Amino acid sequence: MSYPWDKRVDFVVRHMYDIDNNGSLDNNDFACMALRATVVEGKGKVTPENLASYKKVMDNLWKEISDLADFDKDGKITTDEFKQAVQTSCVGKKYAEFPQAMKAFIDAYYKTVDVDGDNCVSRDEYRYSCITRIAVDDIKVVDDAFDQLLNDDDKKRGGISLQRFQELYASFLGDLNDKNSAITLFGPVQ
Repeated sequence: MSYPWDKRVDFVVRHMYDIDNNGSLDNNDFACMALRATVVEGKGKVTPENLASYKKVMDNLWKEISDLADFDKDGKITTDEFKQAVQTSCVGKKYAEFPQAMKAFIDAYYKTVDVDGDNCVSRDEYRYSCITRIAVDDIKVVDDAFDQLLNDDDKKRGGISLQRFQELYASFLGDLNDKNSAITLFGPVQ
C-alpha cells in the first residue's frame, strides 16, 4: 500500500485543520478546533476551563503555523504554503524536534481519540475517530488499517499509547517514504 507524502499532508489540511472547508487555513479554523476538541474530550460537556485551555493550545498553534507557513502574510495558509512549512519543520525529524505548538496539537489531538482517557487508543476508539472523518463502507478496512499501525508492544498493550502516537504522527508527516508504517494513522488509505 502506497500513500505519498504530499497526499498525507493534503489530508491533514483538508480533514483535520480546514474545519470550515474554505480551502485554506485561518484563525477561525483553529478556534473551531479548540471548541471541537473541548466537546469531544468532554463527551459533549464544555467547561470554561477546558475551552480556555484548548483555545490557548490552538491560538499558539495558529501563531506558530502562521509564522512558519503564511509566506505572503495574508492571514491565510494555502495547502502549498502548509506543505512548504511541513517540509522545512517536520520532514526527517522525530517528534521531539517538531515545533512546540505542533507537539501540543498532536498531544491534544490524541486526547480526543483516546475517548476513555486510559492512555491507549483501542481498536474501537480508532474506528470511531476514522468514521467521523472519512467515508468508509466496510469496517474491515478500518480494522486492517489499525492493525497495520501496531507493533508488538502495541499488540501487547491492546492499542496505541501517547508516546507511540507521537512517533506515528511524526512519521506520517516527516517520513517521505510512501510506504511507511504510519500511513494509516488517520484511517485506511483511500
